[in-house]
Amino acid sequence: MILIFGGTTEGRISVQTLEEAGKPFYYSTKGDEQEVFLHNGIRLQGAMDAGQAIAFCHRHDIRLIVDAAHPFATQLHHTLEQVSSETGIPVIRFERIFPERDEEHITWCRDYDDAIQRIEAENIATLLVLTGVQTIGKLKPLWQNNKCYFRILDRDSSRRLAREQGFPAERLFYYRQGGDERILLQQLRPEAILTKESGMSGGFDEKVAAARQLGIRIFALCRPDTSRRFICVNGEHGLRRMVEKLLPDFFPLHSGLTTGTCATAAAVAAAWDLFNSNSAERPEEFPVVLPNGETIYVPVQPQEDTPRPVLQDDGESYRGISATVIKDAGDDPDITDGMKIVAHVAAPSCMTDALREETAREAPRIIIRGGEGVGTVTLPGLGLEPGAPAINNTPREMIKQNVRLCLERLHLAEPSLPLVVTVSIPGGEEIARRTFNPRLGIEGGISVIGTSGIVKPFSSEAFVNSIRKSMEVAKATKSPLIVISSGAKSERHIKARYPDLPPQAFVHYGNFIGETLKIADEKEVARVVLGVMIGKAVKLAEGNPDTHSKKVTMNKAFIQDIARRAGCGSETLAAIGQMTLARELWDIIPKDVLKEFGRILVEHCHRYCAPLLPNGELTVLLINENGEIYS
Repeated sequence: MILIFGGTTEGRISVQTLEEAGKPFYYSTKGDEQEVFLHNGIRLQGAMDAGQAIAFCHRHDIRLIVDAAHPFATQLHHTLEQVSSETGIPVIRFERIFPERDEEHITWCRDYDDAIQRIEAENIATLLVLTGVQTIGKLKPLWQNNKCYFRILDRDSSRRLAREQGFPAERLFYYRQGGDERILLQQLRPEAILTKESGMSGGFDEKVAAARQLGIRIFALCRPDTSRRFICVNGEHGLRRMVEKLLPDFFPLHSGLTTGTCATAAAVAAAWDLFNSNSAERPEEFPVVLPNGETIYVPVQPQEDTPRPVLQDDGESYRGISATVIKDAGDDPDITDGMKIVAHVAAPSCMTDALREETAREAPRIIIRGGEGVGTVTLPGLGLEPGAPAINNTPREMIKQNVRLCLERLHLAEPSLPLVVTVSIPGGEEIARRTFNPRLGIEGGISVIGTSGIVKPFSSEAFVNSIRKSMEVAKATKSPLIVISSGAKSERHIKARYPDLPPQAFVHYGNFIGETLKIADEKEVARVVLGVMIGKAVKLAEGNPDTHSKKVTMNKAFIQDIARRAGCGSETLAAIGQMTLARELWDIIPKDVLKEFGRILVEHCHRYCAPLLPNGELTVLLINENGEIYS
């Protein structure tokens, strides 16, 4: 069992993440104000001290604790640190994403006493406090001697607590989620505000921006340090991957990393190796900031003790080094799982004056190139120019952003620039022949892709992503319609019906019929022809847009009902009840009612699929084993 301490946005995200496992867990909050959907989770209310928490963990066989409480819930953090120390139960601290501290425009305070001293020393006449109702007592010296206003949550428990601490009700204002921070500031015109370093989910940036815009001074309480006993994550993907690592059996399927994330981690490690002279400090895992802003850590292969190669390029002499990540696709059926993703980072050892002037305008300028095993784009529609390496825009930006962050961490404000990052995937050219890449017009290797940086196996993200790319290419051909089918066999039959369409106008959906139609609608495809064979058709006709055998099996009673409506007799209905495979229907259904049976089946399929393409025209074609088509 897992025990989450929440009551925050991070707590809600933790619940959503663990609910994906379909297993029970506990979610504990101090009060009952937070509304959170729990299907498998069990809600607990009321504070626990260390003894109570330890007893609960023993009683309910808790194997993992998630601390998703507020950063300033110091008492709870200390309690969980004690629980972990005495029981050995690991604690994952779900931390918030914090922006870099602005030392120029914000006065940072170590704690409440330091804040009181600094504000009093500055003779602040009017202060708006945004640190919450729990801090009224801690800041009493300020509001007793100065004109202070507090903004608190608009709920009875907060009003009661403010009243118990003796704070004047007329100086209370109430927070309403989604409101404009400037409204209250314009109303009160305080000389300064006092807020907490509450992170992005706590609205810290919005408060600071509003105050700066109105010329109001800003005092901020530094967030407390996190216990070294805790394992820190700052997002849903990191949380899931850490749970998978610590409790491998909790999630039925494990998440993986996209090729883009692997390439980024390799690039970060190579940059670290290139500019860090102390190789003994090299970590086993390197940080990667994902597109959603959270940071995960990716294992990188140990650096081999090899000389740094020198690369001659455009008259410049480059020194460089490579790093390797082994692709971990989790439980997603990804053909690249286990492959080496290599990034070579090179910097010029000497630069011409012209190049130095050019890089000064764009420092740090990072050039992304494709190496061995990375395909080359030959057709439009992928968002990349023909001739460019098949490294999608999201991975490109991830590599650039994370390499820049690595340089900042190494305090390299002005390294030798530009940096050239070359991504290679040994064996990629051979693997690509078994992928969609040749159909997409990507030659010579595979693609470096990934929009989130993480592959979730239960949604088969890797496959759906390939469908999206195929749809983009199909639309770029200006074809009058796009044909979607399950695979090569059904496509071959439909091509005979539409011989003039370009090959890229045919998209394979595998089992993801619903997802493919949604993508077509998203891409504003005007006309779609859906080709389906009998095995998938009988599932789709019943309203199952995902036809994988693990998700749904054929319903013989449903098929018998369609056959009855088509005019089949009792003997045929009995045969349907005894069949093993849907393809047997082509022999079971009498020839004189096959057309009517096909028409009714197609009608049902269209009824469930057409709403997924609300702005386009959908045609459904039923294909038999011999290539004959029913519509």
